Amino acid sequence: MAVSVELVEGLKRLLRGQGMTYRELAGRLKMSEAAVKRMFSLRAMSLQRLEQICDVLDVGLAELAAESARGRESMARLSEAQEHALVSDPVLLLALFLSLNRWRQEDVLAQFAFTEAQWTGLLVKLDRLGIIELLPGNRARALTARNFRWRRDGPMERYFRERLLTDYFADPFDGEQDGLFLLSGSLGIEGVKQMRQRLEEVVREFDALLVRDATLPAKERIGMSLVLAQKPWLLQLFQQYRRALDRT
Repeated sequence: MAVSVELVEGLKRLLRGQGMTYRELAGRLKMSEAAVKRMFSLRAMSLQRLEQICDVLDVGLAELAAESARGRESMARLSEAQEHALVSDPVLLLALFLSLNRWRQEDVLAQFAFTEAQWTGLLVKLDRLGIIELLPGNRARALTARNFRWRRDGPMERYFRERLLTDYFADPFDGEQDGLFLLSGSLGIEGVKQMRQRLEEVVREFDALLVRDATLPAKERIGMSLVLAQKPWLLQLFQQYRRALDRT
């Protein structure tokens, strides 16, 4: 059965929004990657197959139809105003985290001290900000790409540096799921570029794991934060020993 071009394009946007490749989708559907590519190219998929793909993406047919009609790409970044609204209201930031990670309302109410009315109010605020689309049953469709990035030196990045960084490093990293690696040294320009590329690969792998585990029940998932960084830097306590360079 051939489905409409709009429906297939909607599926493609949802796949891109979640960072899922045809290969990953094929693995979930127990099909070959070539068969999945052919299915999308020819728009040859049954209603049952369409429902299976929606299950993998954790979206309903109504959401797919809405996405197909919308025909727009997901946001790769939030606006300055959107980020400012989030950092100005930390509980709204929590609601965004839960929504993007596809927490169902029953799990939210079971694990957080919100009433249904309070949770609905937070989702309405996110909807009005244009970050999510509020759907029936308090389901949320993210209008951002799954792996969207915060603005460089934007409100969220500044909020993290000023308020959250100390909290993040306050406790020792000695748990089974913890990891802290403090490394320093001198690299050439090519070495610096290679390390930057490897960090970006880790970011992509983290995004892919988020997509893979998004359909697990909330109780089987652990909230994880990953901080990756590199920059030319020398401890301030070493600066007093540096010889002043003659710049004349």
